[in-house]
Amino acid sequence: MFDVLKTSGASNGASVINRGMAGIIPSFRKCLVIGLSSSLLALPALAAEKVCAQGNCESSWKNATQADIKAATDLGEDYKTFLQSARTELSTVIEAVKLLKRNGFVEWHGERIKAGKRYYRVNRDRALFVMIGGRNSIETGVRIAVSHIDSPRIELKGRPLQKKEGFAMFQTNYHGGLKPWQWTNIPLALLGRVDKKNGETVQISIGLNPDEPVFIIPGLSPHIARSQRAAKGADIVPYESLDPIVASGPDGDIDVVDRVLAYLKDTYNIEAADLVSAELALVPAMPPRDIGFDRRLIAAYGQDDKVSAYTSLVAAINSKNLPQTSIIFLADNEETGSGNVTGAKSTALTDLIGEMLYAEVGDKYRQPMLTKALRASKALSADVNPGVNPMKPSAWELSNAPRLGYGVNIKRYGRGFNANSEFIAWTRAALDTGNVPWQTTTYKVGVGGGGTLGGFIAYHNIDTIDFGVPVLSIHTPYAISDKMDVLALSRAFQVFLEYSR
Repeated sequence: MFDVLKTSGASNGASVINRGMAGIIPSFRKCLVIGLSSSLLALPALAAEKVCAQGNCESSWKNATQADIKAATDLGEDYKTFLQSARTELSTVIEAVKLLKRNGFVEWHGERIKAGKRYYRVNRDRALFVMIGGRNSIETGVRIAVSHIDSPRIELKGRPLQKKEGFAMFQTNYHGGLKPWQWTNIPLALLGRVDKKNGETVQISIGLNPDEPVFIIPGLSPHIARSQRAAKGADIVPYESLDPIVASGPDGDIDVVDRVLAYLKDTYNIEAADLVSAELALVPAMPPRDIGFDRRLIAAYGQDDKVSAYTSLVAAINSKNLPQTSIIFLADNEETGSGNVTGAKSTALTDLIGEMLYAEVGDKYRQPMLTKALRASKALSADVNPGVNPMKPSAWELSNAPRLGYGVNIKRYGRGFNANSEFIAWTRAALDTGNVPWQTTTYKVGVGGGGTLGGFIAYHNIDTIDFGVPVLSIHTPYAISDKMDVLALSRAFQVFLEYSR
C-alpha cells in the first residue's frame, strides 16, 4: 500500500532540476541544467497531499499540481529523446557518457574521490559506473543504485548470412525472454559493432532514421496460417525462425548473398569472417511515442530497464551534498542471468569500491577495510515489474498490485527475497522525507519470481532493496510507462542518495 505523503518540502534539502519554472516552486534550491535537448528539467517533490490507506490508494495524477504535471511532461520528453538512441547496452553507455560530460562529470583514473566531485568509469563499453563523492569516508559505506541496460532483442549468429527462396536473410539468436511471434512484421533496426583482427572497430546503425532501410521478419498471412491458430504460444513462431529479410533477388549473375557481402565490403570494409567477431542486434525501430489523448503514457522499446538507468543518471546529476560516496551502476546482461565481465555477477563493483577506498587511504589499505565498507553500504536494486493490465487484472492479487501512475514500488516478494524490515523502514523514511509516492508490490503467490540484480549485490554483504516502477507490455517490442512514475523514480533515486539518516 501507499504511505501517507506529507505536503512539506524535503527536509534534507533535496536539489531539483528545473525547466523554465523559476518562481513556481520558490522553496527549492537553484536548479541544474542537464538537458538532452538544451532545455531544463523540473523535478520537484510531488507536493500534493496523498492519503493512502489499505484499499484507498490514489493515482499521483489525481492531486498533481501544474508544476508536477509540467515536470513529468518535460522529463518524459527528455526520456524519450534518450530512448531513441539508447537501444542497446553499447549505445546506452555512449548516450549516458554524453549526458554526464555535458553536466561536468569526468572520467575517473584512480584519484581520490573528494566530497562533491563527480566521475564516471566505463567498463568495456557495455557497463557504466557513475561516482559522486560524499561527506563521509568510504570506509563508512557507500550508496549504490544499480539497474541494467540490456533489453530483450534478437542477435545475429556468428555466420549469419543465408539464402532462402531468393531472399538473403540473417540467421539469429535471441537475448532475454521474449515472445517470438511479437517480433514479426515490425520494423527492426540493426545496431552494434564489428571488431576486426587488426584492432579496428566498425560501428553499425541502420534503421533508426526515417530515411534508412529497416529489416523485417515476415509473418504468415491469416489465409495460410491455420496451423498457427491451433498451435501453442511457443510454437506459433519458433525461435529459430526469427530471421529477417536483408536483401531480395540477384543482380544479373550476382547472387543475393554475394550482393550483401559486396555491400558490407564497400560500405563498411568488413568481410564475412569479420561477422564472427561482431555484436550486432536487431531492435524495434519505432520511435518512442506518447499514448492516449492525455499523453500521460510513453510507448517505447527498452524501458526494461532503461527507465531506471535514465532516471538514476538524472538523480546523480541533480544530487548535492551527499552523506556517503555514491555509485550509479548500469549493468549489462541482466536479461540472460547477469553473466560475463560486464554483468552484476562480476567483481567489477566490489573491485571499484576497493580501488576507491585505496585511493582514499593509500598504503594504510587492508582487505578488512573493504569488507567493513561493504557491510556498511546500502544498495537500491532497480528494475521494472508488470503493472496491473486492463486486459487481465486477474493476474494480480489486486490489494498488493502495482498500478501505473501510483508511484515507485517497494518490492516485497516474500520467500526470502525481501530486504530486511529495518532497511525497508529506512527506505520508507527516505521516500516520505522526499515526498515520493510509493506502493508495494507482491506477485500472486506461486506466480511471479523475486529479484533481478539484488541478489548479486546482496551476495557481497550489502543491504539491498528491490525497487522499480510498474510498466505494461514488458519484454515486448513496445512497452508502456507512466510519466508521473518516471518522475517519481528519479526523485526516489535522488532521495536515496541524499538521505542523511
